[in-house]
Parts: sequence; structure tokens; C-alpha cells
Amino acid sequence: MKTETLAICLIGAALSIIYPVIVADSQTNLDPAPTYQRIELNNLFKIAEHQDQIPWQPFHEGVDIHRLYGDGVHGPTAALMRFRRGGKVPLHHHDGYEHIVVLSGSQHDQNSRADEGTLIVNPPGSAHSVVSDGCIVLAIYEKPVAFGPDGEAIKPA
Repeated sequence: MKTETLAICLIGAALSIIYPVIVADSQTNLDPAPTYQRIELNNLFKIAEHQDQIPWQPFHEGVDIHRLYGDGVHGPTAALMRFRRGGKVPLHHHDGYEHIVVLSGSQHDQNSRADEGTLIVNPPGSAHSVVSDGCIVLAIYEKPVAFGPDGEAIKPA
């Protein structure tokens, strides 16, 4: 069997929900498994070229978010985050791992500056704030993030 994909394009050429279509092909050596709906980000490091096609929501001052899955309050979450010049995510605490891939531009926190192409993995128990003069990142959180001095999880937009 061969899997071809029928992509439903949500954001130009940048973000698609993929609905697999199975095609018989005796040369494929895949084990039999059911197909499923998935999110596929194409040309990820060129996403800044298509950023105006993404349905961003306000997140913090100077920062917008587009959630790929999860609500940011319960369980894991993945999201694209766009920092405008001077954008800041205030001090927050991670109860689980946080993975950040800088797709365009750069950002920095108390530890370092991260430029395009950088992967950051913040461990459980870490806390930081993040500022940028403009960037887009892919953020993947194992557990909800706690913001502010009260440690309250931010509510979804």
C-alpha cells in the first residue's frame, strides 16, 4: 500500500491538516496501520512569509498565538507564537518540559539569546520571561504554564 495525501490547506502553503488517501502499491514496505488525521507544517522556516494568513489570537502585549492543539489550561499544548517588536511573555513557570523552536527572528530570556533555527528545551521546574524584537516560534508544552506571582494558568483566548 502507498499513502498519498490530500491536504486541506488552512494557511497558504504553511499549515495543512492532512487526510491520508491509501493507494495500492506493491513496492511500499510499510506495516499495515490505520490512517489518521494529522497536522503537518510545511516549509516551517519560511512561515514568516505566510504569517499574515495565520489566524492569530492576542496572547500577551506584543505577542500573538495560534494553537495547533490543546487549550493551554489542561494537558499538553502546541502553538505558534509571534512576537512583535518589544513583545514579551512575562515571568512564567514550567511544571513540565517546554520545547521552543525559533522559526524566524530571535528571542532571549534570562539564559541566552536564541536565533532562527535554535531548539530550546526548558526542563520542569524552570521559570523565565521572554522578550523579542520580532520572531515566530513553535512552542510545545508538556503541561500548562503557570503565569504571574500567583502561579495561575493563563486562560485560553
